[in-house]
Amino acid sequence: MAKKLRVKQIRSYISAKPKQKATLRALGLRKIKAERVHDDTPVIRGMLQVVKHMVEVSEIKE
Repeated sequence: MAKKLRVKQIRSYISAKPKQKATLRALGLRKIKAERVHDDTPVIRGMLQVVKHMVEVSEIKE
C-alpha cells in the first residue's frame, strides 16, 4: 500500500523564480486550485520543498 500525495496549487507563480515555475510545471500544476495526485517519493518531497509556499499537500492512504 503506497501512500499518495494530493498537491493543490494555492498561490500564483507570476512573481516566482524560474526554478519554482519549472517545479510547478513538472508537478503538473498550471492554475490556482489545480490538483494532482503523486506517489510519495523522496523526489516528489524535494520538489514540494521548493514550492512549499505555493502548494497545499495532503496524504492519501490507499
